[in-house]
Amino acid sequence: MAIMTADDADQLDLQIYPDRDRLGAAAAHDIAAALRSVLQAQGSARMIFASAPSQTETLAALAQASGIDWSRVTAFHMDEYLGLPDDAPQRFATWLREAFFGRVPLGAVHYIDAEGDEQESADAYASLLAEAPIDIVCLGIGVNGHIAFNDPPVADFNDPDLVKIVDLDDKSRVQQVQDGLFATVDEVPERAITLTVPMLMSGKQLFCMVPGELKAEALRATVKEWVSTNWPSTILRTHPNCTVYADSDATSLLEPGQLEAN
Repeated sequence: MAIMTADDADQLDLQIYPDRDRLGAAAAHDIAAALRSVLQAQGSARMIFASAPSQTETLAALAQASGIDWSRVTAFHMDEYLGLPDDAPQRFATWLREAFFGRVPLGAVHYIDAEGDEQESADAYASLLAEAPIDIVCLGIGVNGHIAFNDPPVADFNDPDLVKIVDLDDKSRVQQVQDGLFATVDEVPERAITLTVPMLMSGKQLFCMVPGELKAEALRATVKEWVSTNWPSTILRTHPNCTVYADSDATSLLEPGQLEAN
């Protein structure tokens, strides 16, 4: 059910770049600046990171940013598959460790436990997240508009939980194959643990990286459709401090008047 029209929610800052590398460099520059500001103001920071190829260029550039005391940063990730072997390379914890967590000297990294009791793992992660506010969230948008694994069938803008167990939408599972993470859809797990929409939206600053033609329809919907769980990413337009970084491929379905390239 829609909660507001497109014209009622115009807080989104959409920045467009010619390619993925310049998108990643710009996003990393802004994330680093925000992080330095938080560290200067309060001495420590808590961040949430998405795990996806859409984040690769940004995280690579962010790992090279200067003037950041990573030892004062606590990191979380957004979601994790259920049912994969502990050593599976597709595990989001593994992906983030290789792409970023293992490249900077973070003060603490909290991983979702996908091996123990599922509900206990979700509750334990929610407790860690609830210990203090989240300063920065680095996220992406799925082909069906999901943020984390809040697919349209399970997304809840008023979710009472911070972390929950979900069944994955078919479009999300196909996307994992399109991203080259799995060879076939049958290999993609059917369930996951995910941070909820309210948990993600509680972040003080959101930085959303959306490169590639595969995300063009999702980005168009995020900008133009009514804010609803039909396209969960539309909720980002209601956040007071959310910047979306897109490339020319991802913005190919937006009208020329909506585009202002950087």
